[in-house]
Amino acid sequence: MTGSDRRIRVVTLGGTIAMAPRNELGGVAPALDADELVAAVPDVPKLGRIETDAFAQVPGAHLRLVDLVRLSRRIEEAFKDGVDGVVVTQGTDTIEESGMALDLLLNTDRPVVVTGAMRHPTQPGADGPANLRNAILVAASEKARGLGVLVTMNDEIHAARFVRKAHASRPSAFTSASAGALGWTAEDRVRIPLRPVGRVFVDLPDVEELAAVALASVALGDDGRLLRLLPDLGYQGVVVAGFGVGHVPARMIEDLTAVAYQVPVVLASRTGAGETFSDTYGFPGSERDLLARGVIPAGALAPPQARVLLSLALSAGWPAARIAEAFDVLSG
Repeated sequence: MTGSDRRIRVVTLGGTIAMAPRNELGGVAPALDADELVAAVPDVPKLGRIETDAFAQVPGAHLRLVDLVRLSRRIEEAFKDGVDGVVVTQGTDTIEESGMALDLLLNTDRPVVVTGAMRHPTQPGADGPANLRNAILVAASEKARGLGVLVTMNDEIHAARFVRKAHASRPSAFTSASAGALGWTAEDRVRIPLRPVGRVFVDLPDVEELAAVALASVALGDDGRLLRLLPDLGYQGVVVAGFGVGHVPARMIEDLTAVAYQVPVVLASRTGAGETFSDTYGFPGSERDLLARGVIPAGALAPPQARVLLSLALSAGWPAARIAEAFDVLSG
């Protein structure tokens, strides 16, 4: 079967890629439907047998984790229907989190590719059609099987677990600083020379609500007064975005320790690249000290992805040891 023979379903969620002027409020808002997005892509019939599914019409900032659970169920139904690959279009504000959620929820080898746009359709140099075209190419490629969920932007192909939105507005905003892109597209060819190692699947039971997980970023001179309130506010887990390889101010240590006795606490790095250490620094508030207090290292996962994993894992009833193992596996 060639790429043009494959059934590819484009599932749309809204976002900048689907935005148009909105007179009553000014500016732009999600407006274009799934068929309109596909119609803007050149030579669509050459790419595959394209189907559309208008799942939602919201900005990326409005998506919730429970929406991604519902979306994963919809994608599973598409695969049961015989679809060969799925493309998801959405707002770029939350692509790194939604891609991570789908990567954890979908136990499949068939390609799932998430994309969006940094420039809306009425702007010069709008990148939506090119990104959608590339995403369809990747979803139709045999090379993309078994890689987990992918994110395709600006001609690059990224693993959902490593990709970050690293600029507010440029078309080149998405990077995988820790691991690098897996591949790229060129002249309608899909090139994937690198393959991520290790997969983690969360078999989520039917639940009415997902575990609430807070993301707390550490800052200079932080004293932990916000951190200590989180369990009483109903949070069932916390991701701490620490300095460097996983450090916090001395004034936070006791509060962080108290929270870790109440709910699982994951330690990530706020730097945007690299991983948390486990056995190098030995001062109070260092990674050795915090891990000895029961904190779970996020490894190479960035804070937003770590929060998604922790929430889904807690919702599935995973113990701390299994959660720690999942972070290690996904870090390669």
